[in-house]
Amino acid sequence: MSRSRTTDKSPIPSVWAREQRRTDQPALSRDAIVREAIVMLDAEGIEALSMRKLGARLNAGATSLYRHVATKDELMELAVDEVAAEIHVPSADGPDWRAAVTDAAGSFRTTALRHPWLPLVLGQAGLAYLGPNYMSFSERLAALFTAAGFPEPSRAIDAVFSYVIGMSTTEAAWLTTVARSGESESEFVARLLPTARQVSTGYDHLAAADAGTTDLAVDPARIRDDKFAYGLEVVLDGLALRLPQ
Repeated sequence: MSRSRTTDKSPIPSVWAREQRRTDQPALSRDAIVREAIVMLDAEGIEALSMRKLGARLNAGATSLYRHVATKDELMELAVDEVAAEIHVPSADGPDWRAAVTDAAGSFRTTALRHPWLPLVLGQAGLAYLGPNYMSFSERLAALFTAAGFPEPSRAIDAVFSYVIGMSTTEAAWLTTVARSGESESEFVARLLPTARQVSTGYDHLAAADAGTTDLAVDPARIRDDKFAYGLEVVLDGLALRLPQ
């Protein structure tokens, strides 16, 4: 006997699709909760964030927080949208689309490295893209790529920011590891390099490929900047070929 299968057709809930609840605790606003959550996320990461810990930092119980934010997932949506306001996208009226996209990509990377949890959240399926600040960021990007003449702006945006989010995720994870060591990035790399060189003995092609990064321990931040810029240039070179002549 066959068994019928039911499918849930109801919309996926989002904090942006419902009205903010009123509360009898005016000092404990949703904005204050989100700001403190971002401080906690920046310092300790996603795994450390809980409604109980956040409530303790705000001198409030977790129940009080739930009057403003229904779930931790909703809190993450709000946090993503709050930091999205920090990303700069140049006007679509400029004469050089490549320079404008490079500026926007660099601003996104800077924001992601300031908030290392951000690219991890954006790399997961969810509703983090529905907030007004992130929607505004996406709208300005769409205007920029449309003005540049791309026949399918959304695909061009995806190509660029898949690269940017991917690189930012790797960098954020690396910098988190460095921070946990208690050393500067240069100090950490200097301590890591001898072991890396020892275990890579015999891998001649890898040694040749890394020959240009001999100053890695001296200025690792510049090496990261150069790698990001190089990859972005490659992506933009490919996109330029897609523009109508």
